[in-house]
Amino acid sequence: MTMPETSATTAETAGDEVLRPHAEDAFADELTALAAADDRPRPARWRLSPWAVATYLLGGTLPDGTVITPKYVGPRRIIEVAVTTLATDRALLLLGVPGTAKTWVSEHLAAAVSGDSTLLVQGTAGTPEEAIRYGWNYAQLLAHGPSRDALVSSPVMRAMAEGMTARVEELTRIPADVQDSLITILSEKTLPVPELGQEIQAVRGFNVIATANDRDRGINDLSSALRRRFNTVVLPLPATAEAEVDIVSRRVDQIGRSLDLPGGLEGIAEIRRVVTVFRELRDGVTADGRTKIKSPSGTLSTAEAISVVTNGLALAAHFGDGVLRPGDVASGILGAVVRDPATDRVIWQEYVETVVRERDGWKDFYRACREVGA
Repeated sequence: MTMPETSATTAETAGDEVLRPHAEDAFADELTALAAADDRPRPARWRLSPWAVATYLLGGTLPDGTVITPKYVGPRRIIEVAVTTLATDRALLLLGVPGTAKTWVSEHLAAAVSGDSTLLVQGTAGTPEEAIRYGWNYAQLLAHGPSRDALVSSPVMRAMAEGMTARVEELTRIPADVQDSLITILSEKTLPVPELGQEIQAVRGFNVIATANDRDRGINDLSSALRRRFNTVVLPLPATAEAEVDIVSRRVDQIGRSLDLPGGLEGIAEIRRVVTVFRELRDGVTADGRTKIKSPSGTLSTAEAISVVTNGLALAAHFGDGVLRPGDVASGILGAVVRDPATDRVIWQEYVETVVRERDGWKDFYRACREVGA
């Protein structure tokens, strides 16, 4: 009798077929090369020195010629401050509007520092306290009462015990009373387990990276007591159009390779167009500064631009000639811009007629926008 394949066996068989490998797996060669070339002091239980962690995030070329690809395109000082924070006893809060790569930076920091980005608490309105502290195996609890065998460690508890980096995503979406369970952990570096009359003490190397934004509705503000336990680093939107085009091109190319889509760099003209539209609507003025326009209700972030272009590549690959064209991105832009049908649609139509229509070289894009908006 043939036994069914287990999920573990399936994962091993899949190998590089994993749709989205963890950062430490996707960039394992770069991390290995950095570790080999890294002769600088490393904090306790860090896989790399702070200099090497920053190089991993920002990119560079090692003495042996190994090219480290940039994971974050932005001010160097932001990454340096973030890395330095993790080398102290202060937790790190990455703050910014949606789409500023907070989660991306958090994952890569954890991968470079601890070699494991999976100690993750995903914040939602329903996140329970057990996700941050600990839970119980109720079968063991009912059979034998409270014991260490019945205790189920949270990602944060595991990080404390092993000297690793824990991640808490969307901290401000977690209910306020659950958020505050982090206060003792961050201030005393201790997690009491009163049911056992014990406590878990953090070992050297432990720290927490949290992400949050204050643009979405329905968030839970951090208490002043909790905010004081974090060093806050604000991740800005890309400063220039060229920087944003670079970010979108790199991510689209990475995503496209994983999905066997045409190369994103071949559609650089359309990537530049999407970025231009998003930046103008976001800033409320055209790139040349001559025409003021109304901004829609959405954030029109870099992450949304990446999504629009990736979807356009899929359209081009499966229903076109494989080349990214205006018609492939027009519907995605419309969906990103028009979040409130009552007001955003009017803003979009006005932008199309007053800006897109009159811009040289944009006639195909204008026709595509008119067609999808009809």
